[in-house]
Amino acid sequence: MPAVPACLLEPLWDQFAALLPVREGYAPTHPLGCQRRRVADRTVFEHVVLALVHGSGYERISTAGCSDRSIRRRVKEWSALGISEQVHALALKAYDRMIGLGLSEISVDGCITKAPSGGEKAGRSPVDRSKQGLKRSVASDACGVPLGIISAGANRHGSPLLSPTLEAAKEQVGAMPATVNVNLDRGYDSAKYRAWTAELGFTAEIARKGVPAPIQAGKRWVVERTHSGMNDYGKLRRCTEKSGEVVDFYLYLTAALITLRILIRRATKRYRWDGRPTSRRLK
Repeated sequence: MPAVPACLLEPLWDQFAALLPVREGYAPTHPLGCQRRRVADRTVFEHVVLALVHGSGYERISTAGCSDRSIRRRVKEWSALGISEQVHALALKAYDRMIGLGLSEISVDGCITKAPSGGEKAGRSPVDRSKQGLKRSVASDACGVPLGIISAGANRHGSPLLSPTLEAAKEQVGAMPATVNVNLDRGYDSAKYRAWTAELGFTAEIARKGVPAPIQAGKRWVVERTHSGMNDYGKLRRCTEKSGEVVDFYLYLTAALITLRILIRRATKRYRWDGRPTSRRLK
């Protein structure tokens, strides 16, 4: 059984494959002159998605036709090329063209998950007995579509990640509307972060300290739903990657899958196409 439905996997692979460099089936420059055929990118990609969804180690998901070393080498190569970020940007463009991104209201919030192997993006978690953890800061549109992601150690406060997260969202989306309102929780309630949003040309709606949270939840709940959807993927709940580039590769690959899922769900009510899924539930 595939890790994700074909209606998500196939369009993702089509765009992913278009960004891959052209490689020969054999490696003529091999120092030993070996003529063993190179593992197909599609095969490795399916194993990578399997590792992302289930959070399994590469040794557990490796097969006779694709070893764990092949998966590691290919993931390192793809992350260095920034392919997952490009695929996510393409998914956002498709969503904006067919549905329309709600960029007038952007919500930003952070989330801490486990990172037991440590690494470049790990730090002592303040909510998990100082164990190694990963923090991600996500910006989403008015409907919860992930726009920009920044990763850091769990010991980093989420507030300083606000400006890089909004900058990442602008890079992924491109041109922003003239008026953009940013919805934030009480952790960003200070003059410094209000000035940061003003420098970027945004207005800010920040929850006040000392006021009960349910009263001022406002429009910020959509980014909480986005974090919940990202935590459905095992690789993000318990990240064992040590390279910062590989961590970002999996984060943006997850964001691309979530964007495609929301696109298909909302497009089902507006469009008809061959192979349209019959079930609304897309895991």
